[in-house]
Amino acid sequence: MTTTISFSEMQAFVAVVTEESFTAAAERLETDKARVSRIVQRIEEKLGARLLNRSTRRLSVTEVGRDYFERVSSILAAAEAAEAAVAQQSREPKGRLKITATPEFGTTRVDDWIATYLRTWPKVTVETVYSIRAVDIIHEGIDVAIRIGALQDSELSARKLGDITYGLYASPGYLKDAAALRTVDDLKRHDLIMKTASGRAVWTLANGDVTEKVSQTPRCALDNMIALKNLAVSGLGVAQLPRFMAAPHVADGTLAHVLPGWANAPMPVHAVFASTRYMDPKVRGFVDLCREAFEGCSGNEG
Repeated sequence: MTTTISFSEMQAFVAVVTEESFTAAAERLETDKARVSRIVQRIEEKLGARLLNRSTRRLSVTEVGRDYFERVSSILAAAEAAEAAVAQQSREPKGRLKITATPEFGTTRVDDWIATYLRTWPKVTVETVYSIRAVDIIHEGIDVAIRIGALQDSELSARKLGDITYGLYASPGYLKDAAALRTVDDLKRHDLIMKTASGRAVWTLANGDVTEKVSQTPRCALDNMIALKNLAVSGLGVAQLPRFMAAPHVADGTLAHVLPGWANAPMPVHAVFASTRYMDPKVRGFVDLCREAFEGCSGNEG
């Protein structure tokens, strides 16, 4: 009996391990649970080894199964790289592009980039994973991760897209009734809307070579930048916001830029992807589009 295992069988096994569920793997592969279960059972019969421990409550990978998963993942990655090298010749993006970003940045910026990307390249489909957790790019099949802040050392490749710049903003209605706001020290007499889980928070504001710290208990302590923007527009105080997020509201008069020049240091934004000799055209196309978007909005994002 042959022990040859096809690529489609390997893909099914990897999907089961990655999703930790036959049902979820079947949905990912657009097939039914019973078929995926039969494929994994057939692989185990061919190899003469148990790869998964099955119970009514959970699915776990055996030690042999984990080793097989790592090796098969490498084989599939090599196969994808070979296909990408061939596809590079046509330079036309096609296939599925899986992107991850934080929910805030994903919904305020990446969504717009995706819309432009899909209009430009009709043969590509996009899947997103907007999450605050550290998504595992390799094991979760992510093509491009949009990461904000300093990058950790890794074997992944990265391209800098640009910087997010910040400013201090408040609604005209709030400023009309509030104390004068001419210096950083004046912030002590204002209601602040700050990104923090609870209690006191700190802004480290810089203006050229001068740095000032603002530490106080905010009127509103929030863990979401979109919520900060919404409450600032509602007139509840002064918030520090990304300039791209505040710009539309400054334009329509619902927010005003206060203490110009004072803000947090810019935050770098990178596109991160699996290190490979050949960049898949769909990945290259999206990364290039993101960099162009930053350059086109330099006044808003730095």
